[in-house]
Amino acid sequence: MSAFLYAATRTPFGRFNGALAGVRPDDLAAAAITSTLAGAPGLDHAAIDDVVWGNANGAGEENRNIGRMAALLAGLPVSVPGTTVNRLCGSSLDAAMMAGRMIESGDADVVLTGGVESMTRAPWVLPKPAKAFPVGDITAVSTTLGWRLVNPRMPKEWTASLGEANEQLQERFGISREEQDEFAARSHQLAHQAWESGFCDDLVVPVEGVDLTRDEGIRAGSTPEALAGLKPVFRTPEQGGTITAGNASPLNDGASAVLLGSEKAAATIGADPIARIVGRGVMALEPQGFGYAPVEAANRALARAGIGWDQVGAVELNEAFAVQSLACIEAWKVDPGIVNQKGGAIAIGHPLGASGGRILATLAKVLRETRQRYGVAAICIGVGQGLAVVLENCDVTGAAQ
Repeated sequence: MSAFLYAATRTPFGRFNGALAGVRPDDLAAAAITSTLAGAPGLDHAAIDDVVWGNANGAGEENRNIGRMAALLAGLPVSVPGTTVNRLCGSSLDAAMMAGRMIESGDADVVLTGGVESMTRAPWVLPKPAKAFPVGDITAVSTTLGWRLVNPRMPKEWTASLGEANEQLQERFGISREEQDEFAARSHQLAHQAWESGFCDDLVVPVEGVDLTRDEGIRAGSTPEALAGLKPVFRTPEQGGTITAGNASPLNDGASAVLLGSEKAAATIGADPIARIVGRGVMALEPQGFGYAPVEAANRALARAGIGWDQVGAVELNEAFAVQSLACIEAWKVDPGIVNQKGGAIAIGHPLGASGGRILATLAKVLRETRQRYGVAAICIGVGQGLAVVLENCDVTGAAQ
């Protein structure tokens, strides 16, 4: 039995403290659920076997299990269960992978997956004191991104900042600042072209009550020359710093949703399947090397699909940083032109829990548009992990490549 992608949408991705700052994450998630289910006109919502939702925070308005909360807010029957997955940046791709296994095993016919993050609204947290009435101050810690309340037993090299970890990666592979800025400018230009061409029109649905119809961070006029003027953030130029606010993904708010089902679920859903999940891969390595983890995750996913890179016609790689994206592309030896053909997270944004659903949905549509049979969606994950999924385009199944 196989798992198929039937429908997918997302909200526009907003800037940190931008247009979506006033929207709770559970409301963002509910909006994505509602818009995606609109693409399944024949589906009785009571027939949804489970909601598997990705979220990297959970410390605030997500209320621990945002999958269940969002399903209720979206008006799904109370009989529809919901759970929340946290694999940091890969949470919603992990949710889709889990749902696919449920369907393939026969445990479910229809599963709604997705993810959400409001990095703007992520709360500050305070550690509880070891005993009552402590003397001295307590520091509030931001839950927006990165390590927090670190266990002192963790080796210091493992707990390097995300940016410093990628500076180490550029040293390891000799990836220049110029290459990173060129890659980042391409991301903005392609994302702008995707919107202008209408590619995003049926993938992105505005949030009710918010005046935002497109991804908020895209800069159409971005050029390598303009990006070259930005200062490095994590190291000084004298220290060899290359990573800037322009060649790394920003902080964002947004949600995505993907409806998966078995082949026989087509009659229940009232739509034909778009793509089939044919391979999955997961990889882990040293925490500071997380940006490189998609390399082997994708290789494993392709091996399980029974195909090689020579049969892959499109790649959606989440652009956490330009440097790690370039390192992965070089390791795969693929044509850079098939990677992120509609732009990537550097331009579009990276609301952690939502990004996996975005790249999976984009990949499915790119495969249909380009008439390619196989594609790979891959994502790096903080603390040294990577995930990948191989999709097969249902429109060209069996076509010669």
